[in-house]
Amino acid sequence: MSLQLTLACGDYDRTHPLIDGSVQPEGIELNWLVLPHLEIWTRMLNYYDFDASEISLSSYIIARSIGKPLTAIPVFPARAFRHSYIFINTKSHIREPKDLMGKRVGLAEFQQTATVWIRGTLQHEYGVNLDDIEWFTWVPHSRMEMALPKRYKVTHLTPDKKPDQMLFDGELDAIMIPSLFPSLFNPPPHVRRLFEDSPKVEAEYYKKTGIFPIMHSVALRQDVWEAHPWIARSLFKGFQRAKEDAYARLRDLSPYKISLAWFRGPVDEQQRILGDDPWPYGFEKNRYVVETLMGYLYEQGLAEKQLTYEGLFAPNTLDL
Repeated sequence: MSLQLTLACGDYDRTHPLIDGSVQPEGIELNWLVLPHLEIWTRMLNYYDFDASEISLSSYIIARSIGKPLTAIPVFPARAFRHSYIFINTKSHIREPKDLMGKRVGLAEFQQTATVWIRGTLQHEYGVNLDDIEWFTWVPHSRMEMALPKRYKVTHLTPDKKPDQMLFDGELDAIMIPSLFPSLFNPPPHVRRLFEDSPKVEAEYYKKTGIFPIMHSVALRQDVWEAHPWIARSLFKGFQRAKEDAYARLRDLSPYKISLAWFRGPVDEQQRILGDDPWPYGFEKNRYVVETLMGYLYEQGLAEKQLTYEGLFAPNTLDL
């Protein structure tokens, strides 16, 4: 008889085979819940509402640093390069990253993985002093309450304020976003990306650092893992098979499987830059990327202590 587990996670090509049942983790019957990210994070980090869930990697690391009863498996279903998610108002005289110092910059939330990566990249790759920026946050509620270091100048925007409109109107000089506002697909002439040729910049960043930034992992409730430690390996293998199924669909030479007229070029370019397994799972394959994010969290004052990489994951998954 299979163990029933409730798992909250996004519907991606890398996870869909687990949702439709074409891939089934051995010994597990999944009750898969597709929910908004902020709802998953809030419910899992504070109330442990699910047996397992996709989880913001930065929030998970912070949660582990303060002893919350969660343990992850080395599965990383969401990644994104972040240079292309910084928009500026050119009237604010921003020409290069260092020009952000002394400016008003909006972001959704400080502990959000996307903004941790952006800040860390700006600091380490471009010499931006994060303490010299006036920050404005806009999420209506934090996914997990935490005190921000006093060295930051932070103002929380009221609900009537729209960050994209504030950028357009010059009330903000720049914004860092996890996903695009619809208005940014056709912004005013004086609003643009900080890195105008962002695909090239992101590819060069990967070639230099080897980092394809991880956004999310998968976490188990500690009591569930302790009662059934075998599920960590079973879930890992299920996620791995689902990802391989997604790769096979991308590599299918049929012109009909994907609803894009010209998709072969981008797929080939991704393989040329990122290799045959651009979304790697597993412990050692992701050590450097996760340890880099851990370092950023500690430097930025968001993690109370430096953890070991090994301490983040279920011990019986460290050889995967």
